[in-house]
Amino acid sequence: MKINTFGLLLVALLLNSVSVNAQKGIEDGSRFGHGEDSIRSVRNMARYQALLKENDFKKAYAPWKMAFTETPWAQTCLYTDGTRILRALITGSKSETEEKGFLKELMAVHDQRIHYLDSLNTLTDAPVSPGFILGMKAHDYLMFAPLPLDTGKAYRMVQKAIGMEKEKSTYYMLQDLMDLSLQQLKNDPDHIEQFIQDYLTASHHANMRIKTLAPDTKKRLLWETTKNYIDARFMESGQTTCKALQAVYGPKIERHQTDLAYLNQVLTTLEQLKCTGEEAYIAASEAVCRLTPTYGKAARCGYLYYKKGETEKSIAYFDKAIELAGSTTEQSTSCYWAARVLFNQKQWIRAKQYALKAIALNPNNGKPYILIAQMYASNSNWCKEATLNQCTYFAVIDKLQKAKSVDASVTDEANRLINTYTAHIPSEHDLAYLGLKKGNSVILGGWIDETIILR
Repeated sequence: MKINTFGLLLVALLLNSVSVNAQKGIEDGSRFGHGEDSIRSVRNMARYQALLKENDFKKAYAPWKMAFTETPWAQTCLYTDGTRILRALITGSKSETEEKGFLKELMAVHDQRIHYLDSLNTLTDAPVSPGFILGMKAHDYLMFAPLPLDTGKAYRMVQKAIGMEKEKSTYYMLQDLMDLSLQQLKNDPDHIEQFIQDYLTASHHANMRIKTLAPDTKKRLLWETTKNYIDARFMESGQTTCKALQAVYGPKIERHQTDLAYLNQVLTTLEQLKCTGEEAYIAASEAVCRLTPTYGKAARCGYLYYKKGETEKSIAYFDKAIELAGSTTEQSTSCYWAARVLFNQKQWIRAKQYALKAIALNPNNGKPYILIAQMYASNSNWCKEATLNQCTYFAVIDKLQKAKSVDASVTDEANRLINTYTAHIPSEHDLAYLGLKKGNSVILGGWIDETIILR
């Protein structure tokens, strides 16, 4: 605290009280008031704090309440001690009326602290934020409000507090959010989307805190426990599988075909929950691409349909990505992916065409060369003569050598494949049987259409 002890403060006030008219701090804007009122305020603070040391909350209540009411910005301890006193009185209440009365006062303490927070923060080396106090207020309401609890009221409070605090949210705020949001879901099935968003919010903030803490510390353990609690509440909802999320979002995508904000929210949610293989994700991706077509969005749809095995839709989107690309590098990448799609479907000629286009657009990309090599190796038969078909592997190795010569990043893969495919090259004896030897050129016909040199 940025003040002296109560004893020194009380002496100073007594020495100056003779010539000063009595006034409360709440009336004249001072911390302790003036004259006899200031002396009474300091005495009340000293009295209730002495009683608190003895855990006599009932007797501490009256002097605390007077100091709290008359000098609301005298000290931050009026609020921290006040919440402690009122929590104890609520717990010890003998009637519901008394319990509700103390709860109302406890809520008012938090509200008043927020009201005077700017002034109170100047008195301490550990200032707090309005969101922190609001989160504590929500927690107190959740802990001490009599049943039946107004969960909607508590939920709105903690949701607002977390929105203010974000990654500075306390662990109990995040736990409260999950408890209350789950309760909202049980009361209203339509709350499901908001429940999922609440889970993602709580999970994100918890993970960010964990990352800032050293392993094997009490704080790290606390936040890891919090994250486990958040996950457990999500599991309890029954919405943890991609199939369940598909059931939530699938029917709604069609109704939100022009709502870009909603569609992007669905995409983000499914990505965070690792459910990008669901129909809802594909449908939302297509809708977003229609509304705001970009290279990245078209390429994403192409990849999604590739994973799904729908070749022509995949190629159509990769063609769209090529059209929308902002650079030849992006165009080359989409051509390469189109070639991969067609390669998987054994459409050799079309696959090779896209791969060659990828090379033309970006000659320093080794991946298309490797893909062509794999095409040749996968379908090396272009004639009826087995030895000539084996000559295809010279072309395979040529492509792999070219790949690593233009792109060092593919060297390891290219060398591995060279080692594999070298074993398939025809022997000198077999070549001699056809009247061929090292240095001869051979035209590989069919869809391959390459000329190689025997070696």
